[in-house]
Amino acid sequence: MSQTNLQQLTEVIKDKSQFVDTLFEEVGKVVVGQTTLVEKLVLALLCDGHVLLEGLPGLAKTLTVKTLAQTIDARFNRLQFTPDLLPSDLIGTMIFNQVTHEFTPKKGPIFTNIVLADEINRAPAKVQSALLEAMGEHQVTIGETTYPLDDPFIVLATQNPIEQEGTYPLPEAQLDRFLFKVRVDYPNIAEEKVMLNRMTSNETPHARKVCKPETILDARKLCNEIYMDEKVKDYILNIVFASRFPEKYGLSEIKPYISTGGSPRATLSLTRASRANAFIRHRGYVTPEDVKSVAYDILRHRILLTYEADAENINSEQIVRKILDRIEVP
Repeated sequence: MSQTNLQQLTEVIKDKSQFVDTLFEEVGKVVVGQTTLVEKLVLALLCDGHVLLEGLPGLAKTLTVKTLAQTIDARFNRLQFTPDLLPSDLIGTMIFNQVTHEFTPKKGPIFTNIVLADEINRAPAKVQSALLEAMGEHQVTIGETTYPLDDPFIVLATQNPIEQEGTYPLPEAQLDRFLFKVRVDYPNIAEEKVMLNRMTSNETPHARKVCKPETILDARKLCNEIYMDEKVKDYILNIVFASRFPEKYGLSEIKPYISTGGSPRATLSLTRASRANAFIRHRGYVTPEDVKSVAYDILRHRILLTYEADAENINSEQIVRKILDRIEVP
């Protein structure tokens, strides 16, 4: 791409990405801190991807998702996942009509734009599998009929750490469907003081609707046009391939800890998320820093570890850090 065309594209991106700043501002009226979390949720919307949020109870995971949904003029449903939840509670079922003597579909709460799957790992595997078709193919099958889901459609799921009682580990196939797995941590002391003051005041903050679904769909098309140099593409490929064949990249020390490396979906996700990251920063081109800023959240749930890693307290985040430290930045 010529320098002139790149400048023109950047000007278009600067203009069309202004709504992102407004989104951040509105969410910030309600949610204190959690800037990285909000960024990743917006990136997922731009990438047509789903997000898994992991953190202890009380860290504003649900509040953040609900607030972001409030800023978008779209339909939103919250589903509380419990051990006795059934797939039909999620996708719907066939109801017998006594007047017509026919079965008619009763669509479930999955038929919306934004789904908050609260405490997703508290429901058993059969409910998790019911989500797979919706997340992967944007469609749901009830009886013998397949129904397409509206666009945009995004699942924002929260889960408590697996060590907590009454939780089920998510199937690997479903984990791979999530664009990001974001770890939510405690706020710092200054943020928590703001939170304390805000919650003890008489005025409850609310976020306004400042964005239409069409704006997000148009932004997705623009994200696909953002320029990515061949060297940056090679950088992404090297990161993913280093997770599969670490010994070829001088990372033999981490090979015993990796059971399965990143899938081709990881490569595509890194590419899409890097472009979206450039978009929210009002740029028409991707830098290696864009790749690095999304790498942890994309790879932490896609690099599966061995029992040896578990025994030595090695986690996937440490593996990703070693890979990023070793792969040469273009």
